[in-house]
Amino acid sequence: MSRVKYGIAAGAIALIAATGCATTSDMDTVRNDAQQARQIAEQANAKAEAASRDAAAARAAAESAAAQAREANEKADRIFQRSIQK
Repeated sequence: MSRVKYGIAAGAIALIAATGCATTSDMDTVRNDAQQARQIAEQANAKAEAASRDAAAARAAAESAAAQAREANEKADRIFQRSIQK
């Protein structure tokens, strides 16, 4: 997140340096743009965290299903082996 802040600040400084003297309205525009960029970055971060949680839940469900499938296969194998021995 700090990289985003540094990037926004660097962009604002570059904009000011490129335009020379900035008016108050120019500074307000830069501040608003920076604030919007920060909000977008925070929203993206929240979505990424939610996606990570969803992925972790899906992985846990998949691991559980795989374990159940292994148990079912082992049980089927034992039943089959008993039927052959008879």
